[in-house]
Amino acid sequence: METSDPTRERASESRARAARTKRDRTRAALLSAADPAFAARGWARTRVEDIASAAGVSNATAYNHFPSKHALIGHVYAPLLQTLRTQAYRDLATGRPVVPALTEHLRALVRISWRNRGLTAALSAGIADYAVKVGRPADPNDENDPRVLAPMAAVVIELISRGQATGELRPWPPADEIGTMVIDLLLIRAVGRPHDPPELTAELMLTLLFGVLRPDLLAETGPDGRPFRS
Repeated sequence: METSDPTRERASESRARAARTKRDRTRAALLSAADPAFAARGWARTRVEDIASAAGVSNATAYNHFPSKHALIGHVYAPLLQTLRTQAYRDLATGRPVVPALTEHLRALVRISWRNRGLTAALSAGIADYAVKVGRPADPNDENDPRVLAPMAAVVIELISRGQATGELRPWPPADEIGTMVIDLLLIRAVGRPHDPPELTAELMLTLLFGVLRPDLLAETGPDGRPFRS
């Protein structure tokens, strides 16, 4: 029976830690290089090879970390959504009324997308490109799908589903349909109307959403009919 060799085990653990540290640093370098590249040059003119060069790694190493440009843009954008997701799930857990939770979430999402409008436009183009490429809705198990990696619509859909389940929102259209439509509006405007004030985009999104699911909120407004005007 073989006995363990503490010295050899420590050496093996040390090598494993060093490898993980190197991998983490390489990944961080790629993400740091990709963020300004996508924001400045957009989706079509940004190449993974250029990002690899800026990060100081080989093309093969870049693709080992991110198997496609679609995966890379999803991973670049995902951290921007994390705080919003945390707050939304806290709202769901505490039973906060859905209308104010949705309103706050969408306004915050618009502010983030506007502050990062170059990157948001690149994400929008990447999502459209991937949707055409695969020809199907987002698959949660697809590690290349930017719709999965940077799930802008997922929390909105969950909040809507809660509101429909509790009766705070009308049951039709289904949450995934109307939630996706609202986020599509945001992404389209990120490309076509990048310099419009974020307050206007948020107002349009909220009017679309609650005009369908809570029309009474619009009916109770003043003569301008704009209940979500900031």
